[in-house]
Amino acid sequence: MSGILDGKRILITGVLMESSIAFHAAKLAQEQGAEVILTAFPRPTLTERIAKKLPKPAKVIELDVTNQEHLDRLAGLVKDELGSLDGIVHSIGFAPQDALGGNFLNTPFESVATAMHVSAFSLKSLTMACRPLMSSGAAVVGMTFDAQFAWPQYDWMGPAKAALEATSRYLARDLGKEGIRCNLVSAGPIGSMAAKSIPGFSDLADVWNTRSPLEWDMSDPEPAGRAIVALLSDWFPKTTGEIVHVDGGVHMMGA
Repeated sequence: MSGILDGKRILITGVLMESSIAFHAAKLAQEQGAEVILTAFPRPTLTERIAKKLPKPAKVIELDVTNQEHLDRLAGLVKDELGSLDGIVHSIGFAPQDALGGNFLNTPFESVATAMHVSAFSLKSLTMACRPLMSSGAAVVGMTFDAQFAWPQYDWMGPAKAALEATSRYLARDLGKEGIRCNLVSAGPIGSMAAKSIPGFSDLADVWNTRSPLEWDMSDPEPAGRAIVALLSDWFPKTTGEIVHVDGGVHMMGA
């Protein structure tokens, strides 16, 4: 049997560790028949080492989503490798240390601006950089952490994720006429590199120990990876502007 991404060409960002959701999305995408190209920053060599653990070889392109020169050259580099694109996975987020860990009231705007640029505006920047390579039926999938709530220690990444979620909706609105879908996966906490950068992350993750209806395993990124692959596929042809929760059900719990 062919996979649900058979013949599709997918660009995936954020493969930093074998434990990352992006790595599992890339692995599952390849297993489901896709050709995959990766982007990395600031250490492409790290991603190249991790990429060797994928089922098939995957080229790595250096991409700083805040660098316009990098964005301007991206389509040409991807076209040389794959010809066109059927999907993008945006798994990029960053906030300076003074924007996290309980420092919300004291964070300077410069740090907030960095968090917003890298974590939210980059969804638009990346999508527009790849837009010339995409046609009707293509899909953009991003990663969020439910921005409905104020989470312990998460601080300015919360507003950044809220901005990401709004950005996804507006992209879905404006690209819909071209047949391009844009959706997000809201995953529960995973012990990834991004998580390790959050001071007091264990306090945030502990919420899942008491409130998740389904048992949550912080060491298992595959469920979120499966959701990404599903949204990249043709099985959601009329779904856009949506947030699919892969969080064990915590998002719908009251108390």
